[in-house]
Amino acid sequence: MSGAEAGARARPAAPSAIRAGFPGWIVLILATAALRLAFGWALGLGVDESYMVASGRELQFGYFDHPPLAWWLAWAAGRLFGSTAPVIERLPFIALFALSTWLIYRLTTRLFDARAGFWAAVLFNVIPVFGVSTGGWVLPDGPLDCALLAAALALVRALEDEAGGWRWWLASGAFAGLALDAKYSASLTLGGAFFFLLTAPRGRAMLRRPAPYAAAGLALLLFAPVLAWNAAHGWASFAFQGGRALGGHFHPLAPLTVLGGEALFLLPWIWLPLVLSGLAAAARGPGAWRGWLLASLAAPPIVLFALVALWSSQRVLFHWAAPGYLFLLPLLGQAVATRIAAGERGVRLWLGASIALVLAGLVLVGSEVRFNWLPEVISDFGFGADPDLDAVDWTSLRTDLARRGLLTAPRPVIAALRWQDAGKLDYALDGAARVICLGNDPRQYGLIGADRAAPGADVLIVAPRLDAAQIAAKLGAQFATITPLAPLVLRHAGRAAMIVPLYLGHDFRE
Repeated sequence: MSGAEAGARARPAAPSAIRAGFPGWIVLILATAALRLAFGWALGLGVDESYMVASGRELQFGYFDHPPLAWWLAWAAGRLFGSTAPVIERLPFIALFALSTWLIYRLTTRLFDARAGFWAAVLFNVIPVFGVSTGGWVLPDGPLDCALLAAALALVRALEDEAGGWRWWLASGAFAGLALDAKYSASLTLGGAFFFLLTAPRGRAMLRRPAPYAAAGLALLLFAPVLAWNAAHGWASFAFQGGRALGGHFHPLAPLTVLGGEALFLLPWIWLPLVLSGLAAAARGPGAWRGWLLASLAAPPIVLFALVALWSSQRVLFHWAAPGYLFLLPLLGQAVATRIAAGERGVRLWLGASIALVLAGLVLVGSEVRFNWLPEVISDFGFGADPDLDAVDWTSLRTDLARRGLLTAPRPVIAALRWQDAGKLDYALDGAARVICLGNDPRQYGLIGADRAAPGADVLIVAPRLDAAQIAAKLGAQFATITPLAPLVLRHAGRAAMIVPLYLGHDFRE
């Protein structure tokens, strides 16, 4: 038996350890939630966030890109508070991350001890891909990680319950269903749980009982509406996500690029100990079931996305494997707790430097996006070169359009050529115009019927980074004529940041 396993079995000491750890984790949750609220106030919605909020105004059981859970949360926040301000839209995701922090603390405490749980929770908040993006942005990853952690905690309780653990099995199945309703890649982690049940003696014993199968049935029942929505829409969402794994060219170095990118997203000096902790747990084998469970949950996303990069014709995004690293955090938390207890000052320096770096980055980015002070320090970026533009809301374009009388009744139709631009524009206009996407990849705008205008209609065309010749080549066949108008000016904290060409398309043709 490993030292970690032996410590995990010392149950009589756990309650006092939990009581001793209480002030630490509650302060951690409150302090980091306050930081996320400030950061959420400082930044406008990003490209993906704007797109989700704007194109998700109509509730559905599925969306082109993902299952519906994150879209519903953004919709609910706007309706509940009567505002679509960025910090309001992010509130459910900030709250979910606070819950996720508690869940990883409880999961690690259950598997090892409270000190390991606290340090796992600290690392969870320090790692940028978790603590920054998942922690407060309108993305599917927040509800995904929260549901996966809850499912894993319930699974551990079920595995520990010698009487069968029906309530814990059903809880694990319910949370697994919610994870599937957040993001399809949840199936990889759930596949890792099934692998654990097949390979660990404790898991095989459970498979001889009906409870695990009831849990799987409940998960599928909760996911069934998403399946029905896909079936009614030509399996559009499945085809889109599955198509990312297709290709035909061999890229032998691509897995190294993916792993390197993941290391940057997690901070390389944290990524490497995470991976080594996972490999050590895997080497101990199924007999040390706690470590084997974590390694089984972690491996599928990390390994699969690295392998997909070998042949995929599309870029594998580095955050896709984050749920895998999520389940390595309890192992690293245990290692950190052991080394700190042994008096190793280097571990505290390693943690302190990581925390300081992330805090400095948050202050730098948040203040720059909010106040746009950097051009005063170095030099003006020039039109279109502002590095913050993805985090700047396009509300100044709405002001410009309204000032020029282009948002008056009847409700105008405004087109963009990219789903990214359509989302930013649609969020900024907040219903003042009907936004459509006339590009080849409209995403959700194609499914909600917003990729077309009425025949014969005049359409305003907002076309960042496209000149008149490019517009004529892309849209000339869809209009009788296209007339250039005076361009719009996108402003960042009052400073002109990008000239946005504007055109009027006459007599739309289907």
